[in-house]
Amino acid sequence: MIVAERKKIQDLLEIVKSHKKLLVLGCGTCVTVCLAGGQREVSIIASALRMAAKLKGQQLEVEELTIERQCDNVFIEQAAEAIQRNDAVLSLACGAGVQAIAERYPSKPVYAGLDTSFIGILEERGIWTEKCAACGQCVLHLYGGICPVTRCAKHMLNGPCSGSREDRCEVDPNRQCAWQLIYKRLKEIGQLDRLKKIKPPKNWSRSQSGGYRTILREDHRV
Repeated sequence: MIVAERKKIQDLLEIVKSHKKLLVLGCGTCVTVCLAGGQREVSIIASALRMAAKLKGQQLEVEELTIERQCDNVFIEQAAEAIQRNDAVLSLACGAGVQAIAERYPSKPVYAGLDTSFIGILEERGIWTEKCAACGQCVLHLYGGICPVTRCAKHMLNGPCSGSREDRCEVDPNRQCAWQLIYKRLKEIGQLDRLKKIKPPKNWSRSQSGGYRTILREDHRV
């Protein structure tokens, strides 16, 4: 899932200070799971903005709404009336959701209320870890389902380096060496032979090097 963090209330108040009617729009998918932009967070942030504005003597009317997904026009339509009757939108979605709202309503100011962090998983309660860099050419099948691009601090496709010590990463001793994890995993599933093959340099042209990316599925187009 996409993991994000809430911006500070002081920063949000500064962002929306030129508006008197604000819609705080939540997203019911990824950012709800990571406790950053769901219905609960919409309520918390809206209340905090009202109080902060009042303390600063700013006039600010805040409306609250959460839709299922801000990156999907079908669900964005459900927010149409609320968006129209407010001066601006504070989107509690990932960066994709913010831009989807802005593209759909080009004459309406749309602001990001979250900092989009990474694609990750919930490790344990309150802890999310980055697992995928969305590099455009997945190599997980070669490494036992452990991504060296994301989890190795040096992004090595042929490892380990000579700096790891006792299964700890040279760059951050608090982290396990990704290559130690890869070795252990491949050994457990009987695929250690994969490490004998030298992997060629990664084709980074499928990542963000060439600007934004688009996937076209002709079989799904109308």
